[in-house]
Amino acid sequence: METSQAHSSERMSTDLSELLKEATKEVHEQAENTPFMRNFQKGQVSLQEFKLVTASLYFIYSALEEEIERNKNNPVYAPVYFPAELHRKAALEEDLKYFYGRNWREEIPCPEATRKYVERLHYIGKNEPELLVAHAYTRYLGDLSGGQVLKKIAQKALQLPSTGEGLAFFTFDGVSNATKFKQLYRSRMNALEMDLATKKRVMEEAKKAFLLNIQVFEALQELVSKGQENGHPVQPKAELLRTRNINKSHEHGPAAGKESERTKMSSTGTAPTTSLVRWIVALSFLAMTVAVGLFAIGAAAAMSGFDDPGIYYSDSFGGDASVDEGQVRKSQLQKRFKEFLRQYRGGTAEAVQGVPAAVPGGHGPNGLHFQIQG
Repeated sequence: METSQAHSSERMSTDLSELLKEATKEVHEQAENTPFMRNFQKGQVSLQEFKLVTASLYFIYSALEEEIERNKNNPVYAPVYFPAELHRKAALEEDLKYFYGRNWREEIPCPEATRKYVERLHYIGKNEPELLVAHAYTRYLGDLSGGQVLKKIAQKALQLPSTGEGLAFFTFDGVSNATKFKQLYRSRMNALEMDLATKKRVMEEAKKAFLLNIQVFEALQELVSKGQENGHPVQPKAELLRTRNINKSHEHGPAAGKESERTKMSSTGTAPTTSLVRWIVALSFLAMTVAVGLFAIGAAAAMSGFDDPGIYYSDSFGGDASVDEGQVRKSQLQKRFKEFLRQYRGGTAEAVQGVPAAVPGGHGPNGLHFQIQG
């Protein structure tokens, strides 16, 4: 019995999927915390940004899938060859035609960081095909996991059609059950015939894949900040789609802002004067918010062992989009609760109208930020 358990432990410790997950934890967190992805998770993404990232993904997946086709019969990749289920090039072409029109091929930009990613994919496909699985794992399993959360965020933030136009990249018609498919994919990965030295090289390549993605997002952010798209100036007013809260403030115009300021001043003047009362109200509000948040995420709150989805690639989800979205809410709530406790203990919490409040802005459409007068 003990011998069997020892063999099982040894096998698990050398499973390629587990090794990749452990090896990429740190760089995965880095990728999730790029400005572009932090904003995306909050629903703060413009149409221009979404078009640019879709264009870069087109070049990346075109290169990846060209090299996959080159090595589809190679034993170092053949077991994880699932073109009908996974390949994204055709879906991205559909999205780009929707966003850019018929001449999209002449319109889309390819930043230098994207070119470097493409060059790396072609190099390993031709010279080190055993490393190709690192990029396939990083991209495809993430598209089936955290990518499904981003699909919902993009559809809402950009007000894209409910019929799915502009979101074909995130739609896997060939995968009926994402959870089972990812289990199958991981088992095929683990069955690849690789010695430990080769597995270590694959692990390093997976880290490199994350770093290449980080560089792509940083380059896209720079393009946006310069107001450039394919070498031409863009018009933010025409391109930028606001979140619902921002839209509401613009509909009411400057007068609404002034009225809000007057209301705030008035409320501040009538705020309770007893600190103890304010803290009791604050803590009561916090407890209620935590309870409601935990109730809203339902079964997801009871699950453990999950990473935040963040970027497109994360192999830690069960595949159920509602569970993934619930995990995002749970993670956000936990982070804000910890920040509140830190401010409370340090006596740095600030006042908003003299009472605890849920303040929109800077934390995404579903976020709450607690600011309490001490």
